[in-house]
Parts: sequence; structure tokens; C-alpha cells
Amino acid sequence: MDMIYLDSNATTKVHPEVVEAMLPYLTDQCYNPSSGYRAGKKVKDAVELAREQVASLIGADIREIYFTGCGTEANNAVLYSLAGMCGENRKIITSEIEHSAILRVCEHLTERGFEIIKIGVDGGGRLDLDAWEKAVNADGVAFSTLMWANNETGIIQPIAEACALAKAAKVPFHTDAIQAVGKTVVDVREVPVDYLSISGHKFHAPKGIGALYVRSGIRFEPMFRGGGQESGYRSGTENVASIVAMGKAAEIMQAKLGSDGHAGVAELRDYLETIIKDSLDGVQVNGAVEYRTANTAHLAFEDCEASGLLILLDEYGVACSAGSACMTGKQQPSHVQKAMGFSNERANSSLRISLSIFTTREEVEEAAKMVIKAVNKLRSVQGRGNVGPVVIYTE
Repeated sequence: MDMIYLDSNATTKVHPEVVEAMLPYLTDQCYNPSSGYRAGKKVKDAVELAREQVASLIGADIREIYFTGCGTEANNAVLYSLAGMCGENRKIITSEIEHSAILRVCEHLTERGFEIIKIGVDGGGRLDLDAWEKAVNADGVAFSTLMWANNETGIIQPIAEACALAKAAKVPFHTDAIQAVGKTVVDVREVPVDYLSISGHKFHAPKGIGALYVRSGIRFEPMFRGGGQESGYRSGTENVASIVAMGKAAEIMQAKLGSDGHAGVAELRDYLETIIKDSLDGVQVNGAVEYRTANTAHLAFEDCEASGLLILLDEYGVACSAGSACMTGKQQPSHVQKAMGFSNERANSSLRISLSIFTTREEVEEAAKMVIKAVNKLRSVQGRGNVGPVVIYTE
């Protein structure tokens, strides 16, 4: 069996139909969509179809979608835009579990005199709404930003409630929906966020393409200025092939959500957890299981360091992670798990296992066996109750 890929929260396999859709725009249909001749206009039509497909996935109007280079760019563009339009207000309300694409921007904004208010979460990884309500109603609030679903645990936040509280307080509301779009229902008609960030490679489009939703009538100051592409919101010649790819991926994932809501993926995730928990003691599922995205399992293994497990699993042909791909190689415990109240030991013993629509039952069964094997091996090397530096002896 080839490598079993269970790290789809880091990135996803590009769907074969997506590859097929984008190939003409890497070859024959190479034209600039801003060109005045017919071939260029045909390419422009392809961009607009993709815009319609992405808009449909989140219930938006086509005029509210703007393509970016990635989700990180979309997050940066919104936060810096809001910071530049806030007047004398200097408080930013966010959560303790945000992705680095939000937290690092917020940290940078403190150098401009902003104060960052980070709202905590409960042991299940869900936002403290009482604290959020108090924060957005304080004096001097510039804007608020809250992720829709967490990239490490898969926990879906009470986004509708948080948005309503911000709206009632007349505070602009942005959501980083990068781990939610394509994996769970996201509808901006039902949850009237002001701004929303999307990343294509999280739902089977290629890397290097994202999108930003800006609600009609809401102000936005562009980060990039130039030729006026994307209605002036994101100048620069469009990455047509990747835009077309993202549109096709959005169409595929909307159909999938509409047919079964990823029930099959959730069933495989639960099956994986059951095999592991039935075969090992000292296994805990992190986070409120009833609020997870369908594809994500976040498990803590008592008396095991995740770094050691990852080394063994890689040797056994299983790819997963200990948390955000952006944090790989860093030794400190996950800020997400610490916010949930976990000890350093539990945080450092946790694996993120994330499936996709391409994951098979056979892969899940084999991966579960390899996880069990790795845990037993690591415990035998380190000794139960005495976790120390990881030393791996391969067979």
C-alpha cells in the first residue's frame, strides 16, 4: 500500500476533475483575462464562472467574491483594511485559538497601538460567548475576528452567535473560514458575517489560490493596488488556471455537502477512533465531538510524545501531524490545546488525524493498526508514566 495520507487539514489532494478543468488554462487558453480580444474575453468568462461557483458554495452574491493568492493573504487583507478604517478605536477582539495567519497580524498591529483582546474557550474548544459579548460591547472596539472551525481540533465555533453579538454591538465581524468551507455548511445568508476568508487547497483545489468574501455595502481598503483587477479589491493579473480550479472544487464540494454532508467521511473518522480506543488504553478524544468537522480526529495518547509517534508513523507509511502544519518543528505545546486547559503532557501527546473524501476504509483500518503499533512501541521504549526524551529504535 502507498503512503496513507491523513493530514488533509494541512492540504488536500487536488481532485482529478479539478486538474482536468484547469489544464486548458495552463496550455492553449493562456490569455490575459483583461485583454480586449475574443480569446481574452473567453478566459474572463471562465474566471467569472469560477467566481459564481465559489459564491454559490457559501451562499454569496457573485459580486461579493474576490480572488486572492491564498487564505493567509485574505486574512491579512481584511485585518489590515479594518485596522486602517477604524479611526480612534484600538481594540481588536479575537480568540485564543486562532491560526497564526490571524494571530501574527494582530501581534504586528500592537506595534501600531492596537490592543488585542483574546477570548478563551472551554475544555471542548468552544468560544466563551459571555466573555465575547462583554468584549465586543466595550468602548473603543475596532473590529472582531473569529475562526469558523479550528485547524487543529476541527471544532466548529458558535459562529452565528458570535456574529450576532458583534453585529448588535455594531462591531465589524470577520471569520477565517479556511478550515470550514467545503467541509461543513457555510452560508453567509444565515450567518451574516462582514468578511470571510477561504483557501482552495483545503478542499481539493491547488495551493496558491484563495478568496475573500466582502458583504455588499461593507467598506474594504485593498492591500494591492495596480491594474484594478477584481473590481480594484486585488490588483494583479489573475491566476486563471488556479481560479478555474478553485471554482470546480467548490462545485464538487457543494454537491458533496448537498448529497450527504460528508457523512461517509465522518463515519470513517469515527471508525478509526473506535479501533484505536478499543485497542489502547489512555486515549482521549480532544474537543467537543458533537461540534467537529466531519474529517478531523484529534487524539491524545497517554505516556507518548507526539513527536515520537510521528517519526514512527512516517516510517510505517502513515502521514498525519501533531497540529497546524505551520507549527511543525516547533517544540512548544500547541496554543490551541493550552487554551483548552490541557497540560503540557497532554498537548505534547496529541495527534491530528484528518481525512478527506478520498480516504478509504482499508486505509483507515491499516492506519489504525499502525497507530496502535507506534503507541505500543513508544510506550515500551519510554516506559509508562515516565515520558522523557524520545528515542526511537526501529525494527
